[in-house]
Amino acid sequence: MKRTLTTLALIAAATAAGAGWYLHGKQPQRDGELTLAGLQAPVTVRYDERGVPHLKAQNQDDLYRALGFVHAQDRLFQMELLRRLARGELAQVLGEKLLPTDRLFRTLEIGRHADARAAQLDASSPSVRALQSYLDGINQYQASRPLPMEFDLLGIKPRPFTVADTLSVAGYMAYSFAAALRTEPLMTHVRDALGADYLKLFDLNWHPEGVLADTALSSGDWQDLAALAQLSDAALADNGLPQFEGSNAWAVSGSRTASGKPLLAGDPHIRFSLPAVWYEAHLQAPGYELYGYHHALIPSAMLGHNRDFAWSLTMFQNDDLDLIAERVNPDNPNQIWYQGRWVDLEQRTESIQVKGAAAVTITLRRSPHGPIINDALGQNSGTTPIAMWWAFLETDNPILDAFYQLNRADTLDKARAAAAKIEAPGLNVVWANAAGDIGWWASAKLPLRPAGVNPTFILDGTSSEAEKLGYRPFTDNPQEENPARGYIVSANYQPVPASGIEIPGYYNLPDRGRRLNQRLSDATVKWDQHNSQALQLDTGTDYPKRVLAPILGELREAAQGAQEQALVQSLADWNGEHPLDSVAATVFNQLLYQLAHEAMADELGDAFFDSLLQSRVLDVALPRLTADAQSPWWQRKGSSTTQTRAQIVADAWRASLTHLTEQLGADPQTWQWGRAHTLTHSHPLGIQQPLAWLLNVGPFAAPGSHEVPDNLSHKIGPAPWQVIYGPSTRRLIDLADASTALGSNPVGQSGVPFDAHYADQAAGHVLGVYRPQHLSEADIAASTQGALRLLPH
Repeated sequence: MKRTLTTLALIAAATAAGAGWYLHGKQPQRDGELTLAGLQAPVTVRYDERGVPHLKAQNQDDLYRALGFVHAQDRLFQMELLRRLARGELAQVLGEKLLPTDRLFRTLEIGRHADARAAQLDASSPSVRALQSYLDGINQYQASRPLPMEFDLLGIKPRPFTVADTLSVAGYMAYSFAAALRTEPLMTHVRDALGADYLKLFDLNWHPEGVLADTALSSGDWQDLAALAQLSDAALADNGLPQFEGSNAWAVSGSRTASGKPLLAGDPHIRFSLPAVWYEAHLQAPGYELYGYHHALIPSAMLGHNRDFAWSLTMFQNDDLDLIAERVNPDNPNQIWYQGRWVDLEQRTESIQVKGAAAVTITLRRSPHGPIINDALGQNSGTTPIAMWWAFLETDNPILDAFYQLNRADTLDKARAAAAKIEAPGLNVVWANAAGDIGWWASAKLPLRPAGVNPTFILDGTSSEAEKLGYRPFTDNPQEENPARGYIVSANYQPVPASGIEIPGYYNLPDRGRRLNQRLSDATVKWDQHNSQALQLDTGTDYPKRVLAPILGELREAAQGAQEQALVQSLADWNGEHPLDSVAATVFNQLLYQLAHEAMADELGDAFFDSLLQSRVLDVALPRLTADAQSPWWQRKGSSTTQTRAQIVADAWRASLTHLTEQLGADPQTWQWGRAHTLTHSHPLGIQQPLAWLLNVGPFAAPGSHEVPDNLSHKIGPAPWQVIYGPSTRRLIDLADASTALGSNPVGQSGVPFDAHYADQAAGHVLGVYRPQHLSEADIAASTQGALRLLPH
């Protein structure tokens, strides 16, 4: 037995040593010297205590080549997975379960569009030259250094990254903004299948003339559209990759700050992923310096600051995607009616490589309005082709130039000119400089639709309502520069442009923006980094009061016994804040779901109700629902008796308490928000054990909630709640001294498992810990943990 135990111990030790040796070989090199072909002079890369690289080069070509190298060292697998997602190539490495996702992204034509645009770019332009240098750095790393562990696990064979890959990832980003694909089928179903009385709940204009006539949808078409909405959401949610959701940003002029200089705050809200979406890097070369936040495969920073200026982004939420029902020629299924005549649909075939199985050939079609999006489903049950008009596919969209210029925009004129080049997706650029200016530009190329057309619904391809009359000039877009009030706030609510034009979109509730505006408008406050932190970390909202006030009496009638009456009273007294110890937050969020389910699931059916839970329109609908006792949604479908709001509220209350008791125990005092509301950062491969245990980070008890300033947000649904998205960073830059800037990373700088910086910031970020962003030479020298020299080859 002793010999057996000794043998087993030796095997275990050898296995552990082998695993340790293997994993050690995969770790980033942050000390020493390496050679890099194409460099004109050495580049120094100093890594600080968070693993942020501070790069110093003698010219900008070297700077971007070195950035590509160090970015790949920390994030190569993220780059690989993003380009595969965008181009519909995941099944090749993840198997046939990813076929639906690949089919969807092939249908979206992102890769096809990127290939065409890449061939048109001017290779001599500064932005393309920077991109080529950056990609060369990535490719040199991939060709010369150990490949990530995930490449070995999945059998990924490396291939060079290209300009088309970068443009494909930009397309993926644009798609992740596009709520229309997940919302328009739902809203059209409510309008056409349920009617005007049901549609009122969503605060949309009712246009009976817009009901689809010649292209009326069949029951099979509705099934397809419901499946398409679910596929669209799942393609983003199930792959562990970032999806852009919302954001806060504000700029305060020097007259309203303690320092006398502008202060910029920003926290873009993005689906949490591992690694995190942003890669921080401080770049220096003669005539250029920026502390930036970089997206995978994009060399220019999308957020950034230096001593002279700073900017942040929020999502515009404008509707730049229309779904269009085409009318098929009964004598020729490959023709549709377009502008008074039958025209052929374009057709092409593509082959999707599938790991462990034969390649799958798909047929994709396109009408003059755009790709036929329900081809993403393969075998359709319906007969109506649904085309997708998408601004990303239709505009020139010089987004590489836009951000290259924004990285250098130290004046209002330069920042405005850069913002005007962002065409799709729509973004709000909030900017400030040390000279005292602040500005905001809602950047997008806004299509001109015919008068009276409501693009919230699927449009009729046989009529003129589906056509575009051109685009509005950038000067019509919402924007402000140096407003008299002394501050600018952007929080995804519907903007009101000075031009007075209507801008259709899928905007967030105004509550979050109103709460920020209420505090920023207090002229007695001088803003600094300390009180700005408190504002970014605010967990409160007035939304619960708007939902609960009309039904508090009915909740009291439904409550049984002193304990339940006390719970109702806690809701009545609750201030809407979501700290970790709140019981009222837990009860309210469960009740919110149950109200939606009891009132609306029977009319919508499972697929469309699930789409509703994923949409922003539900946020608007629920306060209107509780305020209207006569809403038809209170009537149960198929019931022979008339239901009332009081009955449905009582049922929702009883179901809420039953569910919370099952999940959290019989004592309501233990139903604290932090027990029910948690954040786990999931690696794309961490969907099953033991990889989940090895690669995922969390769970962490999470304060905040849906549509509060500290927007650690979950899907409306039953407890417990998994936080889906939230602040992808929290940044505060006082331009009196930008070297004191603060920021945060949701997980860590590195995407390499078992690296020291893989998850070193995760526990602090969820609780609102800020960390210094070193800009001065003294601070960089004091915080340097490793120094890598990249030498010409």
